[in-house]
Amino acid sequence: MPAQDTNKSYHTSCTGAALQTADAHTSPSEITFFAACFCPFVQRVWVALEYLGIGYKVRDDFPYEVDPYKKPPALLEVSPKGLVPGLKLETFSPPRGLNESTVILEYLEDLAANTTKRSLLPAASDPYARALVRLQADHINRTLVPSFYRFLQAQETEAQLTAGKEFHSAIEGLVSHFSRAETENVESALGLWREGGEIGWTDVMAGPWLFRATNVLKHYRAFSLPEGPKFEAYLKRLFDHPAFKATCSDEQLYLDSYERYAYNRPNTSQVANAINSGRGLP
Repeated sequence: MPAQDTNKSYHTSCTGAALQTADAHTSPSEITFFAACFCPFVQRVWVALEYLGIGYKVRDDFPYEVDPYKKPPALLEVSPKGLVPGLKLETFSPPRGLNESTVILEYLEDLAANTTKRSLLPAASDPYARALVRLQADHINRTLVPSFYRFLQAQETEAQLTAGKEFHSAIEGLVSHFSRAETENVESALGLWREGGEIGWTDVMAGPWLFRATNVLKHYRAFSLPEGPKFEAYLKRLFDHPAFKATCSDEQLYLDSYERYAYNRPNTSQVANAINSGRGLP
């Protein structure tokens, strides 16, 4: 971890490949996507939009949700807590809004079933495969995501060591879920874990945090992801997938934007406050 907090702030505009993707989605659309360039919950939805081929207009020109005095009214109309991601659905009159990344993913999955015919989930005709995927996603939301923030926000050396082991164990737990699907020959529940597979629900759910482990956690906590050719090949397939790669900014954006988490500044975000207080994520 760097010797001291340099008071870097979060970025308000994406960079690199993500900027090119955002620039390609500025025309009016039936869906307006409210986003923050560094937010992993946002990236979940963004990857899904790209892969499912659903048209959208990206809007990332507003402050991050932690500043209660600068939440734009347009965001609050679709996300009452002022949290991103949010969708404004222009197909309704008046327009309607959706928030919460997993709810939005479910909506986009249903929307694509009736439009683009693409899917992140196994076919509805295979309910067991879909159940395995939902177990994988449950592990990600309950264990992997909270442990990421506990690790990044921990300040004392002993707390960092404990939290680092917890996050490492959460990743191993995800691998165990993949191994179960392999053992039971449920290939449609493997996503990109399977060589030759296509990006799936679990990849989208976990990918943003695994990606930030390679830059943010590496930089601030000297964290190394589990080794092994199978896991490393999985990460390469995930990070190189066109839909995922198109939503990634340059590394410096993440290092700057997460410095406030790494030093656990007061009121960093609603997520950070929840972790510090031992509450569930907002």
